[in-house]
Amino acid sequence: MRVYLDDMRETPAGWVRTYTPEETVELLQTGEVTELSLDHDLGLDTPEAERTGYTVLVWLEREVGEGRGTFPLPRITIHSANPPGRLRMQRAIEAIERLSGS
Repeated sequence: MRVYLDDMRETPAGWVRTYTPEETVELLQTGEVTELSLDHDLGLDTPEAERTGYTVLVWLEREVGEGRGTFPLPRITIHSANPPGRLRMQRAIEAIERLSGS
């Protein structure tokens, strides 16, 4: 399954669309996600919590780092237009890859 997290862009053909980090994590937990494309800004942030594409990567990094990521890691790409968000997400992907030995 190919998962596309975004709040505004059109979903590419052949991808399953998610709108929230929680929906995306739920699909990752199935172990069926082979590709993951993430936007950073989703318009969901509140003063209490950040809810972005980076949120998914934080969860994934924790799962892999603590040995709970028993599912195969998907190929992860970023389609965000936010340069600082993109850089932060790229660093998280690199950390996930190091932790997983990929």
